[in-house]
Amino acid sequence: MRISEKNKLEKIIIVGDRVLIKPKSSKEQTKSGLYLPPGVQEKEKVQEGYIMKVGPGYPIPADYGFDEEPWEQDDEEPVRYIPLQAKEGDLAIYLQRDAIEINYLSEKYFIVPQSAVLMLVREEDL
Repeated sequence: MRISEKNKLEKIIIVGDRVLIKPKSSKEQTKSGLYLPPGVQEKEKVQEGYIMKVGPGYPIPADYGFDEEPWEQDDEEPVRYIPLQAKEGDLAIYLQRDAIEINYLSEKYFIVPQSAVLMLVREEDL
């Protein structure tokens, strides 16, 4: 992930259990040597790409006690989330049918719910 690319994505806020994925360049040629048009490549059921941004996760409902009524509380309780497994920089294998394609600053990205991510490949720095 390049520094300039990370800077241009700072204004994007991913909501809930979704991730922003930049698709990895797909194979343009089959094993037998035939070249595939872009439309055929994009119709594959499973795609792969790099995770650029991650949403906060699954929201957890507030745990109200029986001592007080929730509408009588003055201070607003912050929303809590169960974090996602995906992290920025992971290679994700995901279902294409659940992905929503967007174009942002002339780049193609996909917004994908974590439930559509089948596998993550994480290269940890030692």
